[in-house]
Amino acid sequence: MNIENSLNEGIKILKKSKISNPKLDSEILLSTSIKRDKKYIILNPKEYLNSKQLEKFKILIERRKKGEPIAYLINKKDFWKDEFFVNKDVLIPRPDTELIVEQVLKIYSKDSQLQILDIGTGSGCILLSILKERSKFYGTGIDVSKKSINVSKYNANQLNLTSRVKFFHSSVDNFRIGKYDIIVSNPPYIELFNLKYLEKDIINFEPKLALSGGFDGFSKIRKVINKASTLIKRNGKFILEIGFNQRNKVKKILKEEGFYINKALKDYGNNDRCIISTKI
Repeated sequence: MNIENSLNEGIKILKKSKISNPKLDSEILLSTSIKRDKKYIILNPKEYLNSKQLEKFKILIERRKKGEPIAYLINKKDFWKDEFFVNKDVLIPRPDTELIVEQVLKIYSKDSQLQILDIGTGSGCILLSILKERSKFYGTGIDVSKKSINVSKYNANQLNLTSRVKFFHSSVDNFRIGKYDIIVSNPPYIELFNLKYLEKDIINFEPKLALSGGFDGFSKIRKVINKASTLIKRNGKFILEIGFNQRNKVKKILKEEGFYINKALKDYGNNDRCIISTKI
């Protein structure tokens, strides 16, 4: 079967399964299967696939048909200015989370020499994107998932940042190493009851550990804020991602833990997305 026919077959299968971007998804999966870019597919529609390439494409289409996210199928996701390796052990990086990177870069100049901690680092995308932009920063990432620490270490290696970053497999409660000028975190903040209302691509495939914020959505946030208040230096900045309906309660918890609220920021969908605070 040639490229054009294979592509049409893939589109048909995904359309039938009500996948929202059947053409784009088929193109991406075919590119992966033949190890060529999208441009090559468009320019060579009559080229024949060998049996190995065709088999790989069919398997990927079947997995996508069941709702498995593209990022997990091709093991990569763009975030900020780089491409990150991702798999089912880590949350897929979202464009809204880039707000955290943006804010750190706004607050601190290229000459700043600081220690930064990322609580719940996942793929390492937030921390590594910041380190890439600020060559005098030193980073530490922690995560309760050993498998996600392996992913973040791999990404640090790919981006040539291993000399300026350390990763620890640890729960936030048990972490006691160092004092930090900046702490960033995108903790799990979705209420237990609301998990089932997430899109099937998310709830069926992304790690529950990285999504569930406990019964009220605040259990992990509370732990992160509580620990950040002891790990952060005085006047240090704490940038925290939150759920769209959590701003007021999170502000209250931060104030109780000795933080001054600088500002709350909205994401691209105009929802409250992160809070910047300073340790008093």
